[in-house]
Parts: sequence; C-alpha cells; structure tokens
Amino acid sequence: MGDMSNSDFYAKNQRNEGNHAAGFGCSLMELRSLMELRGTEAVVKLQEDYGGVEGLCKRLKTSPTEGLAGAQLDLDKRKEIFGKNLIPPKKPKTFLQLVWEALQDVTLIILEIAALISLGLSFYHPPGETGGESCGTAAGGVEDEGEADAGWIEGAAILLSVVCVVLVTAFNDWSKEKQFRGLQSRIEQEQKFQVVRGSQVIQLPVADIVVGDIAQIKYGDLLPADGVLIQGNDLKIDESSLTGESDHVKKSADKDPMLLSGTHVMEGSGRMVVTAVGVNSQTGIIFTLLGAGTEEEEKKEKKATDGAAGINAPGSASLINVKKQTGAAAMEMQPLKSAEGGEADEKERKKVSVSKKEKSVLQGKLTKLAVQIGKAGLLMSAITVIILVLYFAIDTFVMQKHPWMPECTPIYVQYFVKFFIIGVTVLVVAVPEGLPLAVTISLAYSVKKMMKDNNLVRHLDACETMGNATAICSDKTGTLTTNRMTAVQCYVGDVHYKEIPDPGVLPPKSLELLINAISINSAYTTKILPPDKEGGLPKQVGNKTECGLLGLVLELKRDYQPIRNQIPEEKLYKVYTFNSVRKSMSTVIKLPDGSFRMYSKGASEIVLKKCSHILNEVGESRVFRPRDKDEMVKKVIEPMACDGLRTICVAYRDFSSDPEPNWDEENNILSDLTAICVVGIEDPVRPEVPDAIQKCQRAGITVRMVTGDNINTARAIAIKCGIIHPGEDFLCIDGKEFNRRIRNEKGEVEQERIDKVWPKLRVLARSSPTDKHTLVKGIIDSTMADQRQVVAVTGDGTNDGPALKKADVGFAMGIAGTDVAKEASDIILTDDNFSSIVKAVMWGRNVYDSISKFLQFQLTVNVVAVIVAFTGACITQDSPLKAVQMLWVNLIMDTFASLALATEPPTESLLKRKPYGRNKPLISSTMTKNILGHGVYQLVIIFTLLFVGEQIFDIDSGRNAPLHSPPSEHYTIIFNTFVMMQLFNEINARKIHGERNVFDGIFRNPIFCSIVFGTFAVQIVIVQFGGKPFSCQPLDLEKWMWCVFLGLGELVWGQVIATIPNSRLRFLRRAGQLTQKDELPEEDVNEENEEIDHAERELRRGQILWFRGLNRIQTQIEVVNTFKSGTSFQGAGALRRQSSTTSQTQDVTNVSSPSHVSLSNALSSPTSTTVVSLSPSAHSPSITPSLNSPIFTS
Repeated sequence: MGDMSNSDFYAKNQRNEGNHAAGFGCSLMELRSLMELRGTEAVVKLQEDYGGVEGLCKRLKTSPTEGLAGAQLDLDKRKEIFGKNLIPPKKPKTFLQLVWEALQDVTLIILEIAALISLGLSFYHPPGETGGESCGTAAGGVEDEGEADAGWIEGAAILLSVVCVVLVTAFNDWSKEKQFRGLQSRIEQEQKFQVVRGSQVIQLPVADIVVGDIAQIKYGDLLPADGVLIQGNDLKIDESSLTGESDHVKKSADKDPMLLSGTHVMEGSGRMVVTAVGVNSQTGIIFTLLGAGTEEEEKKEKKATDGAAGINAPGSASLINVKKQTGAAAMEMQPLKSAEGGEADEKERKKVSVSKKEKSVLQGKLTKLAVQIGKAGLLMSAITVIILVLYFAIDTFVMQKHPWMPECTPIYVQYFVKFFIIGVTVLVVAVPEGLPLAVTISLAYSVKKMMKDNNLVRHLDACETMGNATAICSDKTGTLTTNRMTAVQCYVGDVHYKEIPDPGVLPPKSLELLINAISINSAYTTKILPPDKEGGLPKQVGNKTECGLLGLVLELKRDYQPIRNQIPEEKLYKVYTFNSVRKSMSTVIKLPDGSFRMYSKGASEIVLKKCSHILNEVGESRVFRPRDKDEMVKKVIEPMACDGLRTICVAYRDFSSDPEPNWDEENNILSDLTAICVVGIEDPVRPEVPDAIQKCQRAGITVRMVTGDNINTARAIAIKCGIIHPGEDFLCIDGKEFNRRIRNEKGEVEQERIDKVWPKLRVLARSSPTDKHTLVKGIIDSTMADQRQVVAVTGDGTNDGPALKKADVGFAMGIAGTDVAKEASDIILTDDNFSSIVKAVMWGRNVYDSISKFLQFQLTVNVVAVIVAFTGACITQDSPLKAVQMLWVNLIMDTFASLALATEPPTESLLKRKPYGRNKPLISSTMTKNILGHGVYQLVIIFTLLFVGEQIFDIDSGRNAPLHSPPSEHYTIIFNTFVMMQLFNEINARKIHGERNVFDGIFRNPIFCSIVFGTFAVQIVIVQFGGKPFSCQPLDLEKWMWCVFLGLGELVWGQVIATIPNSRLRFLRRAGQLTQKDELPEEDVNEENEEIDHAERELRRGQILWFRGLNRIQTQIEVVNTFKSGTSFQGAGALRRQSSTTSQTQDVTNVSSPSHVSLSNALSSPTSTTVVSLSPSAHSPSITPSLNSPIFTS
C-alpha cells in the first residue's frame, strides 16, 4: 500500500470521476474543491450547489443523526472511490542504501584504500630475480617457499573485515529504522476517534474513517479528516498547523463550517460529516507536495535525523512528526502569551523551536568524548607511521648504506604500505566506533522494554534524559488518582449528607431540577455503561467528572437517558462548554412556554460566587447572601475538600423569552444563578502511587503536584500520596498566590522571585495552564543550584501542550490524554499511571550506566591496543597485533560488547542514588581508576610476553620477522592473551560504581552470557584455524591454558583495584573531568552556536578575568579621583573604551556619559554573567548613590 505512488492515486481517482463517483451525488474532485473554500464563501457554495449540509449528507448517502449504516460493502466502496484515510509513508531506506551510508565512514575508507594498495603491490613482482640481494634487509625472506603468493592475504583480510563492519552497521541501522516504524504505527493505531454508525457512537481507529462518516468532535481532538460542521457548540479551532495563524478560529454551521484535518479543537464540541480523507484532505495535499519535494531534499541531506525522517504513516498523528523532521517550525506550538509581552515571547518561540533539536545531555558528553579520543588517536597513528618510516629509511639507507635502486622500489613501497596500514590500525583501534552503536543499541533496547512498562517513547533521547530528572511536576487527576470519579457526599436543601441519601428524603422539586441539570448539562458523549465483566465496576465513558455526576443520578434511582432522548443534542439552544478560563459549563434549553432555562455546573467556589439564590429544604429558592456563602464555604466546601473530595456546584437560572437575552454577553448570562446542590466527588489515590513517590524522593527527585483543583482537596491528596509530610517545611499555594509572589508591580514574571518560591513549592492548586508553563520554565531557567534542574512534566489536556514542550521530558496520558497533549509529549504513558514514570527514570539511568560500562570496557582496550601497537612498532618495526587482529578485536569489542553491556536489565538499586546531573563527567573517578588499573595490568603482561615470551615458553622469537614471513607462535600467544584479557575484563566492566561482586545478576542477562561464550568459541577457531590471514599459528593445550590463566588474572586484579580507595587517587579527579570540557550551560552553547576550542576558551576566560579585574581597579580609582576632584567621568570613559577594544569578547560594554557610568559585562561572552552596574538608575545625574555598588563591596 505504502509504495503506491501518488500518481497512481490520482490515476485511480480520475477513472472514477467518469461515472459520477459510482452513485454518490458528488465526486472526489468536487469535494476537494469544496474543502478549499473558507468562511462565507463556503457557506454560499454549500447552499447553492448542495442545498446546505443536509443536502451534502444526502448526496453522500449518510444521515446527520444516525451516520452510516456500517455495511462492509458500502465502506469498501467508499474507500475505493474517495480513498482511505492513510497517507502513504515514504519508502524506507533499502538495505543497500544503508550499506552505502556505512561505507562513508572515514576510517573505513582509509583502510579500504590501504588494503587495495597492499593487494595491488602483492601481485606486482619486481623484474629480475637478482634485485633481491642488493635491496638489503628489505627483501629478506620475501621469497620463502612461495610465501610471496600469500602477500595478498593481508589486504584481502582487511577488506573482508571492513565488509563485516559495514554489514553490521547497516544491519543495525536497518533494524533501528524498522523498530521506529513499528513504534510509529503503534502510535497511529492508538489514535481512535468517535464516529456515529448505525446511530451508535463507536470508537474507530483513525485509518478506518471514510467519507460520509459522522464524526463527533470535542475539546482536545486532533481532527483526522476534513469535514463540514453539522452542528457545533462554542467550537474554536487552532488552525496554526495549516495557516500559521495562532488565533483560534470560531466555527459554526452558518458562518464557517469547514473543518480541516490536522487542526486542533481548542474549545467546544460538535458533529461533522467527513468529506475528504487521506491524501485528499488538506493535510494530505500538503504531504503529497512534500512527498514530491523530498526526493531532491534526500539527496541534499543524506543522513538526516537518524533515519527517523518522514515516517509519516497513516492518520494525523504522524503529521507533526514529519514537520518536525523537515524542520518546519510552523508546527511548534507557541507557548501561551506570557505577561512579559512580545519580546519575551519571541525569545520563547525561538527557544521552543530549538529545544527539541537540542542535544541531550548524554549525546553532548559523548560527542565531546569521541572528538577528544579521535584527536588523540590521529596523533598516535601519525607518530607511529612517521617513526616506522624514519627508522626503516635510516636503517636501510644510512646504516647499511644501500643505494635506492629502481628495481627495489616496489619492495620499499610495500614496506611503506605496511607501515601505513599499521598506522591506520592504530587509528582504528583508538577511535571508539562502538560508541554510537552502543548508544543506539542501548536506547533501542530500552525503548522496546519500556513498552512493556507502559512507556511509549516518541523521542529516543527522552529515555536517557529521564535518568537525569531532578523534578517531576505531575497532574493530580488520573495520574496520581485512579480517575474513577464517584459522588460520595452532597449538600441539598440545607442538609449536608455524608453519604448519598435515599431519593425519598430529598425535596421533590430540587430532585427534579438536579436530575435534569445533570442529564442535560453534560456532554452527551459521556455515559455510564454496564460493566464488561460480571460483578465489575460500571464502565465510565467520556469526561470522568461528568461520569461521577451521572453516577449520582443512577444512585438516586433515576435514569439520565430518557431525559436526553426527550431533548436531543440538536435541541440544545446554546452551550457554553467547559474551558480552563470559565471552569464551568452551561447549557441553555427552550422550555415549552417559550422561555429559557440555563443549567450550570462547575467548581463550587466559582459557581457559588455567581449564585444569588439557593433552594431550601422544601425546594423553594431563598436569597443567598455573601454571608451565607462564607458560611457555606466553611461548613460544607472546606470539610469536603479536606477529605480530598472535588466539589462541584450545580445551579440553574430562568430567562424570559422577550426580550431574548443577548447570549454573547457571557458575564451577564452567567450570574444571578440559583444553586441546587453541591456534590463532593471522590477520586481515590492509585494504590501504587505513594510507594512510587517514595522511590522518587529516595532517588533525589522532587515531586510537585500541579492541579486545577481546590487547594484543600489538593493538599489532602498530596498528603495521601506522600508528596508532603505533615511537619515539613513546604509550600502549598494556589495559582493566585503563586502569581502574586512571582510577578513584580508591572505584572512581569521575575526569575529571582520564582527562585524564592519553587524550591519549597510542593503543591500548586487552582493553577491555569500558563502557571504550569511558568513554573516549568522557572525551574528550568533557574541558576540557583549548581546543577541545572532537569524537569519532567505530565499532562493530559490540550492546555498542557506548552508546558509539555518546555519540559525536558513531557509525559502525556495515553488513555485520558488529548491528541494535542500526546503530540507535544516525548513519552506517552499507556496506563496513565504515575508509577510508570518511576520505571522510566529507572530505564533512563540504566541507559546512562550501560553506556558508562561500555565506555569503561572500550577505553581500556583502546588504551592498551594503541600503546602496544605504538611501542611495538617503534621498537620492533612491526605491531605485535596485526591489522586484521586489531580489526577483530575492534569488532568483538565494538559490536558484541556494546550489545552485551547495553542490554543489562535495570535494577532497583539504580533508584537509590541521586541523579548524575548535567555537569558530571561521563567517566567518573572510579571508572578512570578501573581503566588505568586494568590498562597497567594488560600492558605489563603483553610487554613481558613480547620481550621475554620466547624464553618463558621456549619458542622462536617473532620479533623482527621479515615481510610476509609465516605467522609465529610467539605473536599468536600475545594476540590470544590480549583477547582473553578483554573477555574477562568485559565481566569486570559490568560494574562501574566499584562493586565487589561483578557476577551479580549475570544470569539475568542471557545476551551477555551468550556473547561472552560465543566470542570465546570464535577466538578458538581463529587461533587454531585462522592461519595466514589472521597471522595465527595453532597453539597446543598448555599454551592455551596459560593464555586463559593470564586472562583470568583480570578478575583477581579487578578485586585489587576495587580495594584502592578513590580518595588516595587525587590525580584521577582531573582525568575524569576530561570529558566535561568545562560544560557551559547548555543554552549558551546553543545561542552561540559556535564550537570554541577548549584552550581558546580557557584563554578567553583568563582574559575576561584579567579585564574584569583591571576594569574594577580602574573604576575604583576613577570613583576615588572623582570624589577628590569633583570633576566628571569623561576621560575615564575613553580610557576604558580603549581597554575594551583589546578584549575580543567585548566583555565590557561602556556607557560613558558625563553624569554616570554603567559598566556591564555584556552577556555576549559565553562565560561571564556578572553584571557590575555603577549607577542605581540611568537617570540619576549625581554619582553619590553608587557608593553601595558591587565595586565597593567586592
């Protein structure tokens, strides 16, 4: 299906045009052109050509109220004529393309060239056999018994190993891409939509929606197809994804009924008839254009976004992914307008668009590390080659005084090629190609496993960032609680019932009003269905709070369905839907006598403020004075809230029919209400949450609760969850108080003020989405602690989008979450459960640890191999480890060790330590100790074997062997011992925090065991049967035992190293810091977008400090002089200006004017942040007040 190109689509469609779409009253093209109209144009066209929406429905053979019948034949026919609701995904890269990409690796190319030269030369025989004598030692042993014929083997073997590396890399990329697609399609299948079929409301996967379906749309939906609105309440749509306009567009059946796929419903609800799906919808058309454009793009950006690009499979969930990857920032959801006005907003927007592309902490550290190691490797390999060439040249031409003979040239060149190959192998071994592989494997493995733990990861790096999280801002409803609302208390007719009363005791009038108010004034999509299993709880569908109220109706032995049937949704006169500003919902109906009645429900403190009457014990309304309100809050609402109940007030108001009220004047309409009842709804805490929160706190993560609920309810739930413990020093405040504390007189948010609030804040109640975003941004931007905070946020509503995007990791709810929230998030919690977040933390830390384990192992091998190759080459003109052997070591280390160490399962102990933080170096002091310790052991063994090995084992020495000589037993022992030591060191590498028992839990990881044994088996084969290509001579059992014994020494030595305390090794602290490269705050690096070399930065820092010092002294002298002489500051300004030009960083900006000096270190430099200001205000003409400036206090 996916491969069907767009042209085929059109061809098919064209064919169908002829017979006027097989019996449907309109063709595909007519509908497409209809959907391109907007506003009144569209209304006119609908009326003229189709006879309004009803006419359109008739032509599409569907009923506005009952929907399609749902017969399979009919559906298939519609799919054939109008297309499926899929956008065909871009073709994945083929395996060959991936192989070609893997071949682009620089080191591999160098190796290939070297191998080809070596091959070519081995086939070239110099003319004249006599030349051999005169070419000196160079030719020694070349012609040994046809050995020359085997000269090609080394080149061929190198090529073969290159092929292996390439295939492994390509296979990994391929499986990664496949996994990503699997994940993507899983996300797509998760997205369902409510459709009316056969007058039943059902949930359908987005891909099954067809033209003619009647879809129910509500707040928070991401529209899956284009359609025309049949009936809507207060509908507002965010069309920014298509038009780029951030203002919400009002939609109504008579003014602007056109709804487009990929847009978000921000408010209200309604029903639409689907008119275009898949490639024919507005979004689909854009994609088709993109699809055509991607071919050219592809050539330009070959290795874009990790093969994740363009995986825009069916439905609209993928819509945004693609845009993200094509880098169009159009999709970026703009943060809510903050009070700071335009400028801040602009910055914000820039930041948001950068934020997702920002490297994760780990990637940043790894890139730095890889670059450093690469540089070191290049240096070593260059030195190796130079030394080898010089030694050979001096030895042959100077010491032995051989002339350069033309016939000897090929032999000499062959030597040089051999040296070059040795140099390249040093480089190959030095560069840890396995790093990216380890990271990928580790992340991919974790992501796969996290699916089982109910975490659907949308962005790979979110997984690892989560391990560094220091704060979690969680929603209350549904995340910490079960989101099964049940009404448990109510206050009706001046009586507070602690449990739901018998309907007989309630005043009949009040009861009638209450039942009607609840049944009509709630979304008709909200229902309570019979339980799936016998004896289970009834199923709640739709808005959970409304379900709780409907449950109250059922408990009062009444039914809501007959009332709804009597007044169907079309007859509702006006609906004010719930949104985060109103915090209430109201519905107006027309009574039989022509007057109107409005039912209203919402948060009790908000609705009660608007009530002027209340129903008494007989159901008559009496005046409800402010004094009564206060009493009610104290006696009813606060006690309910302190039990952790959510309080909802139900009220109504009657209007006369003439004059008809102006329904748009909301403030007048929603006032002067009569309260019917206050209901206390319980949402119990999930049983596993308190434990999960305790784990978080132990792991050094602060959990904060951000909720829209009343402060008492929130506090009660927070105590139950263990977020706050009575007697601790913490803050529980509501949104109003929060804003009062963090904003200055002008109403702008100030970071210093936020810094006073957030460290102690544990509960933020009655918060708006803006507050949530402000809090998250405030914590992330805070510079109070030495570590930048890493914040995770959970959200389910559309309004949580900005906060989810701003956070380092955004968790969206899989069940209760709206599509908008899922789109903005990094991880989707498929079970909406807080304890799954703890699992995510565990996996995140595990990824970090896995990579550290791999690094510890890899760097030990690198250090040893490089030193051995280097010194061996310098002393014996030949690396003891041959090119092919090095490649084998590199292959086993890289691929298999990364597989083995990256798939270690996480343990609970990971949650017992504090987060690493952003600035901690990748290689801790313990790891440095291990790397150096094991390196020393391996080097001692290898050099002992190299220089006295022939005496120990009583064999021929392999040193100084001529070119192409047969492999020696001596060097085979060295190679074998080296590999054995690596194998046992792999077991040591399983622990990086200095634990004693390295075998702990080794059998929980079958991959690890099989890899260790597998490598061992392959090594036996290589040594015994590898022969010439691997430069190996078969060994007998005794020598094998020695090799294994020396390898086993690694485990013993590991225990010795573990005994040395880190505190003794002060010098290691520095070594561990190497990778950190003075990590700047991440943001600065991004804004500067320039890589400054480490040394240069040090130099700059020196300069800055020097200039700063100078400046302070100058300024002090100037101030003192000024006071002495009473003159102005004129000359000083010039002096300072001179000094500042010498600083390249423009660290010092001078505003010099006769009256005042303001000296600020411009923040243009990445490192300096101090601001020295020498004048309290720019206007003060006098200089006296500046005596208390930082300069005098410093």
